[in-house]
Amino acid sequence: MADDLSKSQIAALKTIMLERQAGLKALDEEAAGWSDTVELDQQSVGRLSRMDAMQQQEMARAEARRRTSDLARIDIALKRIDEDEYGWCAECGEPIAYKRLEIDPAAALCVTCAR
Repeated sequence: MADDLSKSQIAALKTIMLERQAGLKALDEEAAGWSDTVELDQQSVGRLSRMDAMQQQEMARAEARRRTSDLARIDIALKRIDEDEYGWCAECGEPIAYKRLEIDPAAALCVTCAR
C-alpha cells in the first residue's frame, strides 16, 4: 500500500471500483443484442437505414470492447489491493498520487509513467 494512501482512502476507492464494475456488467447484459447481425433484406430495410444500423452495430461493438477493457483494469486494480500493491506505479514503483486515483481508481501508472 502506498505511504500516502490511508486504509479508508483505499476502501473508498475500492467501493468506487466495485460500483463501476457492477454498472459495467449490467450494461454488458443490457447490450447483449445490440451488435446482432443486420438484416440483409433490402425490401424491409432501406439502404440508408441498413447503413445506419451497421454503424450503430459497430459503435455497440466498440463500446463493448471499452467495457471489457475497463472491467479488466478494475479486476487488476482490485487484485493489487488484495496483494497490498495498490497505489504504487507498476512501472517505476513510486507512489501514485491520491488525486490521480480519485480520477481513475484503476490507474496502474503514476502521471510521469503514463505520459
